[in-house]
Order: sequence, then structure tokens, then C-alpha cells
Amino acid sequence: MKSFTIRAMRPEDRWEVAELICLSTNYWYQVHGFPMIFAAGPQSTVFHFDTYHLIEGSSGIVAVDAETRHLIGSCFQHVRPTHVSLGIMNVHPNHARRGIAGALLRAIVEKAEAAGKPLRLVSSAMNLDSYSLYNRAGFVTFGVYQDMTLRVPPDGFREALAATSRVRPATLADRDAIVELEREVSCIERPGDFRHFLENRDGNWHVSVCEGAKDPARLDGVLVSCLHPACNMIGPGAMRDSESAAALLQAELNVNAGRSPVFLVPVAAAAVVRQAYAWGARNCELHFAQVRGGVNTRVNGIALPTFMPESN
Repeated sequence: MKSFTIRAMRPEDRWEVAELICLSTNYWYQVHGFPMIFAAGPQSTVFHFDTYHLIEGSSGIVAVDAETRHLIGSCFQHVRPTHVSLGIMNVHPNHARRGIAGALLRAIVEKAEAAGKPLRLVSSAMNLDSYSLYNRAGFVTFGVYQDMTLRVPPDGFREALAATSRVRPATLADRDAIVELEREVSCIERPGDFRHFLENRDGNWHVSVCEGAKDPARLDGVLVSCLHPACNMIGPGAMRDSESAAALLQAELNVNAGRSPVFLVPVAAAAVVRQAYAWGARNCELHFAQVRGGVNTRVNGIALPTFMPESN
């Protein structure tokens, strides 16, 4: 079998990577009896390439077939102050079982080890092949999340929750307080991510914060929405308690009025799960948070991750 090489992703790879993400992801879901995730084609998944090349510390790598010079695999990575995150990984279905996913993973593991940082990811519980790949490479599961979705009414949800009065749209001036909040709740730091979300130069993001009950300057929660049709998700988020989590989730659902966003809720966050059910949410998948390398994975509150961009 012909060999392949691993190299850094380049600007000229933009459309070929978008095509690979679209093809590989749609193929997996259709083979397993589910509808296509990216029905709009690579014109939508180019958003993944663009986002991963705009956020500070983010980049990608690709696998290149030695004979055809075609891209047959891709993966994104994020180097953050506290850790490295593994982003979406794809392998062309015509090139399965050539060891491409393992080679991409090893390259990013080596990068994380060289930086002396733990490597974190969020992966689908339905895809046992990818779970086994990560598990064999030394990743340990530390969190389980319910993927929930619902059709938000055109006028949103107007219920007055316990912390509703303390929720407001975030501004760039909130970034330092947001970073401090996430450090206290999730023991991770991602200042570059939140600058990207708050600046929102591409018009795809919205951020809400929940001010502290006693000290408004000390935030009790933050939650982000991605409004792009290729990845209409709510998250990432970090909250100190269920009250701020529910109020923030309601606020971001209202930003998505008339749409059907997906959001990941920790299975242990029973009060938030019940509130989501009360709004009409249903479960559509499960995801695992995994880590490789020594790190404090304790969550002092509630964390809502996403997988585009990888933000756990």
C-alpha cells in the first residue's frame, strides 16, 4: 500500500479540507443509518477551516497521499495556556485502515508532550472506532454529556428563572472576568477563544454572561452560541451553579429563536437537564470528554463544551 506524509495545513488546502470534512462526516453518519450532517456541502464546512485558522493558537495538519498528492486526512489542534485541544479529525472513506487517524493523532500527541501540556478532546459516544483510537493512545474519559436539541419558538422562551435578571450580553470588556471564571470552574484557560467570540468579526457568535448575585463584577457564568448553519451549537460555557446555567441557556436559546441548536449538558447537571426537557429538548447523541496527561479535570460547577471549535 502506498505511503502518506503528515504536514501542516496550508491556506491553499482550504477547499480540499472542507470537502474532506463534509464527505467523511456525511459518509459516517449515512453508513450508520443517520441523515447527512452537512447537507449543504463543503460550502458550509469551509467554516471549520476558517474558524480554526482565526482563533489564537489554532492550526491544522493533513495527511497527503504519496502517489496522488491528494489530502486523505485532516485534524485541527489548539495550543492554549493550560492545555492542547484536539479538534475535528477526518479520514477519507476510500483510505480507511491505512493508519491515517493514528498518524494524525501521534503528531498532535507529540506536540502536546513537547509543550508539556495535557491533551483534551470531546468525542462522540456513538463512534466506537474513534473512542478506541483515543483510549488506546492513553486518553481517559472524565465527563459524559447529553447532546440535546430543540426547536426554539419564534418568540423564544420568556420564563423568569432564578438568575434571569442577572444575564446580559457580554462585551469585550468582560474577557478577563470570563477567563478567570472558566479557570475557577473548569481549571482551563482560553483567552484567545473568548476574544474571537466577543469580537465576532465574522458575525457567527454571541456571548452572554451572568453577573454575580453579590458582586456583579465577579461573573457566575458565561455561555457562547455559534450561529453559523454548519455548526448551530450553544457552547462553550462555564457556570458556578444550576441557576446561572439555566438562565444563560435560556438566553442563548432565545438568540437562536426559530432555529434548532444543539447543546451539550453534563449528565450530572440534573436540574439543567430537567429544565431543557421542560422546554421540549430531546437527546440526539452522547459525547465523552477525554484527557491524556496529568491535569486537574475537576469541574467546580457546570461546564458546557462544544466540538467546533473544540472547546473542552
